[in-house]
Amino acid sequence: MANTPLFPVTVVGSWPRSADLIRALRRKEAGEITLAEFNEVADDEVLACIRAQEAAGADIISDGEQRRDNFYSFAVDKLNGMQLMKVSELLDYSSDRARMEEVLRALDVPSFAIKSPIVIDTISKRHGLALDELAFMKEHTDRAIMVPIPGPYMLTRSGWFEGLSDKAYPSPDDLARDVVEILREEIIALRDHGCDFVQLDEPTLSQVVFGEETTETFMCAALPNRRDPTDELEMAVRLMNETLDGIDGIKTGVHVCRGNWSKKEEVLLQGNYGPMLPYLTQMNIDRLVLECATPRAGEMAVFQEYANEKEIGLGVVNPRTDDVEPAEQIVARVKELMQYFDPDKIYLNPDCGFGTFAERNVNTHDMAAKKMQVITEAAEILRAEYE
Repeated sequence: MANTPLFPVTVVGSWPRSADLIRALRRKEAGEITLAEFNEVADDEVLACIRAQEAAGADIISDGEQRRDNFYSFAVDKLNGMQLMKVSELLDYSSDRARMEEVLRALDVPSFAIKSPIVIDTISKRHGLALDELAFMKEHTDRAIMVPIPGPYMLTRSGWFEGLSDKAYPSPDDLARDVVEILREEIIALRDHGCDFVQLDEPTLSQVVFGEETTETFMCAALPNRRDPTDELEMAVRLMNETLDGIDGIKTGVHVCRGNWSKKEEVLLQGNYGPMLPYLTQMNIDRLVLECATPRAGEMAVFQEYANEKEIGLGVVNPRTDDVEPAEQIVARVKELMQYFDPDKIYLNPDCGFGTFAERNVNTHDMAAKKMQVITEAAEILRAEYE
């Protein structure tokens, strides 16, 4: 991405999906239409997403995850040995069903709609996780391309569920070995096919740090079986570094947020990045893509000890709100971060995606476009001062 300007504008990945696309996705899942028929609808939606990002001035774009049910469940279409299950179905296997139901209600999680990819047999690669998405993007844009994929900790911890997965993999650590190998092959293939940036999504790390000891959430139904949070974070670092060991020639990053399933900020996790940064900075990745626009993310001062250690994908707009942040507010936030990071280390993005879950967009196509446009306006102000 050598030709990107200072303060590159990019996305976290997902874009709102239309009712027509969701309908086609459900029909495909039900076997009512073929993959080719689904892609006829999805191709048009991806093109609309590409053009919206280009028009908004984004320098690095995604396909909006338009072909995916959500940011990790799509793995069931690409890997053997996984089954897509609603959280409501997993309740039948939960060791404490009443507790899980209570938590889901408190977190405003629609257990009937949100689905997780659960490992039910030995996993193996059926297709590249995102090579088809990248190929379509390469045909239709000359902008730099980012591709988000589930991180190794996320895919392991969300995929392993006691009573369903342990026949193939006695423990999450056993599953992790196959997950790492599959993700390594995917990142190398994405690089070789011209992807500019691979983002590994690890949102469950916030649950490890900020969630209750016994909380089960839709993001990681196996978390009640977790070890001490320190052990979990060390596992996340180890798996990330094993995944990326020896891979060069492509930018990589990790995305961490505090949940993006509800517009009710009060039900989402909160806390600054202080407890996570010692671990995130140990990951052999180029960029930390972080939620920073919401007050729930805490203060910038926690970055002081880690100045310039990584690139920062700074979240500067909240994808869940129905107003557009002023460009001047974004500029001020960036300058606050520049106490600790040089301008060429800073990328500008939303806190999270605009449509993490297919049936629960957190915003509209038009509002997403407006928020991306204001990020570009802020970037232009910053470039005029610092280039």
